[in-house]
Amino acid sequence: MKGKRILLGITGGIAAYKIAFLIRLLKKKEAEVRCIMTPASCDFIAPLTIATLSENPVYIDFWNHKNGEWTNHVELGMWGDIFLIAPLTANSLAKISNGFCDNLLSATYLSAKCPVIVAPAMDLDMYSHETTDSNLKIIENRGNFVIPAEFGELASGLVGQGRLAEPETIVTFLEDYFSNENSFSEKTVLITAGPTQEKIDPVRFIGNNSSGKMGFRIADEFLSRGAKVILISGPTNEKLHHPNLTLFEIESAQEMLEKVQMNWKNCEIGVFAAAVADYRPKNVESQKIKKKEEELTITLIKNPDVLAWAGKNKTEKQFLVGFSLETNNAFEHAKSKLINKNLDLIVLNTLEDEGAGFKNETNRIHLIDKNNKITSFELKSKSLVAKDIIDCIKDSIL
Repeated sequence: MKGKRILLGITGGIAAYKIAFLIRLLKKKEAEVRCIMTPASCDFIAPLTIATLSENPVYIDFWNHKNGEWTNHVELGMWGDIFLIAPLTANSLAKISNGFCDNLLSATYLSAKCPVIVAPAMDLDMYSHETTDSNLKIIENRGNFVIPAEFGELASGLVGQGRLAEPETIVTFLEDYFSNENSFSEKTVLITAGPTQEKIDPVRFIGNNSSGKMGFRIADEFLSRGAKVILISGPTNEKLHHPNLTLFEIESAQEMLEKVQMNWKNCEIGVFAAAVADYRPKNVESQKIKKKEEELTITLIKNPDVLAWAGKNKTEKQFLVGFSLETNNAFEHAKSKLINKNLDLIVLNTLEDEGAGFKNETNRIHLIDKNNKITSFELKSKSLVAKDIIDCIKDSIL
């Protein structure tokens, strides 16, 4: 981590005493460390201790009363390679997850241009409360990384999950993050996301419930690891901005195929997460269909198979990943798709798993490779699922 700029946010929990050792470890790794403390954290560890160990002034308030200078939270948010908040209390978690901005740390969080990593620490009942769980999911789904609290003795005397991850664990997490940061810097990745909409008439269409969340999370993770990403997305509310991102917005399966055909040859990796409609109306009415008859028959014809085309036109140097959402005989169908469409890896999820599938913020996946190796994961946020998928791709090709 030599030369990496770590902006460290410290909130007001008893676990703040561990931060002195964390700073020591970061400095031994030759990282640069600047610290923001909430006023409450000063009750648990002295700012003088933090300033001495970090070898930098400590930022606490918007206004420095000693020298009359304003503390520029925007500048702090732009300085760091990482904004690490440790410990993150339930109170500060609630603030950042809901956009509250009543201290320097929360203002800097809202201004941060770098990735954010948090290490929560609180009592057992607070950590297991559904509000805390919901707030952690909110920031994870924004792309923040969470280092889970650990199991052990707590300040209240209870024993359970809620302890701040040990400083060594936090440092290892940071090292792993930075080692992955540019792991795909020489790769161009093609990703499809969202649903397709097949017009019936000017106001109606055939579609599905895909939200695009999974594809956008995968795109975001590849971008964070240095890849150039070409994202071809059907209609979705998801947003993503990055200098290395090229976004094509399409509606129909035919439009998606055309964009894939235009770009696939220039990519080393393809992740086809879109839920492409299998059929489209044979005839599209030029005017809105009026409700006159008791029955309406629409003739459907098969759409082009975008993933199959990519598999058929894949070179030996390209790595192709498909998705398989199933409702029954999940593994059998996924393995058949893996072979028939010439994939290197397939991501299986099934609606039989609660919390998986369309529109959810979470997913549970099984990865199946060409050697029939199956790797199964627990239910996770889609941001963490994206990390698992890309870690598997990394292990396969790098």
